[in-house]
Amino acid sequence: MAKPESAGYDYDVVISGAGLAGSAAAILLARRGVRVALLERRSDPEAYKVLCTHSITANAYPVLDGLGLVPALEKAGAVRNEARWYTRWGWIEPKPAPAGPELPYAYNIRRSILDPLIRSRAAQTPGVDLLLGHQVTGLVREAGRTAGVRASTPQGEREIRARLVVGADGKDSAVAKFAGVPAQSHENKRLGYLAHFRGLPLHGGIGQTWFLEPDMAYAFPNDDGVTVLAVLPDKKRLPAFREDLEGSFLAFVRALPEAPPIDSAERISKIIGTIDYPLHSRKPIAPGLALVGDAALTGDPLWGVGCGWALQSAQWLAEAVAAAAAGRGDLDKSLAAYARRHGRRLRGHQAMAADFAKARPFNPIERLVFSAAARDESVARHMHLFAQRLIGPLRFLNPVALARASAVNIRHLGKTGRTPSGADGR
Repeated sequence: MAKPESAGYDYDVVISGAGLAGSAAAILLARRGVRVALLERRSDPEAYKVLCTHSITANAYPVLDGLGLVPALEKAGAVRNEARWYTRWGWIEPKPAPAGPELPYAYNIRRSILDPLIRSRAAQTPGVDLLLGHQVTGLVREAGRTAGVRASTPQGEREIRARLVVGADGKDSAVAKFAGVPAQSHENKRLGYLAHFRGLPLHGGIGQTWFLEPDMAYAFPNDDGVTVLAVLPDKKRLPAFREDLEGSFLAFVRALPEAPPIDSAERISKIIGTIDYPLHSRKPIAPGLALVGDAALTGDPLWGVGCGWALQSAQWLAEAVAAAAAGRGDLDKSLAAYARRHGRRLRGHQAMAADFAKARPFNPIERLVFSAAARDESVARHMHLFAQRLIGPLRFLNPVALARASAVNIRHLGKTGRTPSGADGR
């Protein structure tokens, strides 16, 4: 029997999309006493997102831990996402400080493992009803606000009313479109293709990223001895990739500095990707509605931040709106608090990513920091914190950090006897 404050609603919250963001939000809301309908358009409980970096940045480790997923991830073979990055100044290789704590980490794990795992946890959470095969076809509107969804189901059309509707349905969010929430779009001038390989050894057994200015590539070790290998070339290379995708992909990898031995590895997947992956940003709220994960903000895949931000945004939403969603507070004020936190934490990251997506060479500040990081372990650790999204752009490029990078490069020039000719000290 419905609680009095929930009269007129089938649920407190309806979430469209049972991927990372949607499932995490459902669990975290239900733990706070919210009744949740978790809708997934696909009928297969083992369904998963295919086009993904398959990496979770360390900013989301507390969310994974809070969800109780860390032991299950490690049991499933998830790999801690240590990494090194190639630049024209050499490799940046973050390492713990002497006698210091280990570097923060999260995990690389294929979505074929991760998505069903978190979805099943959501389904087992008291207060969550997982409704597979439910595709949102419209929104219920009352007095200028969203009050539920209309969905196509295996049994036919149905209407599900809720105090709050959450769009966790990806970068092309149908919920956002039905609600009329516009997307600010930034062109991504890089292509993106990836494939999975088995038997592909990496230096040190850790992830590798290549900054080739403007081309990019990465190789991330995953569960079950599988490595995700991705190339992200400038769109100027599109004709060659269209003419011969496999040949262009393999040639690109072979030409990488210290290239992984791709010819001796077994490719166990198709080469998949996209020629157009713009960066989207949407206002994450509207009356009676919230957006999480890629529905709110779609980053550049080369940074591998999407999974981490999906989990974090789910947590921010649950913390902000749970009481109000259950009828114990002002929902509009709670949504506004979520939007402020979302913008404060992610807006700067997205602005930097959108600028770098122009497929340009490093700018002077980037040359300063990347060159110093290749020469100094403390700068490399600072860069690791930013790459794992544990600090934002203002802390990453604060005056103290830039002064330290300048001092590193000046010392380097003193050792080599060269005269400064730019921000990188070359």
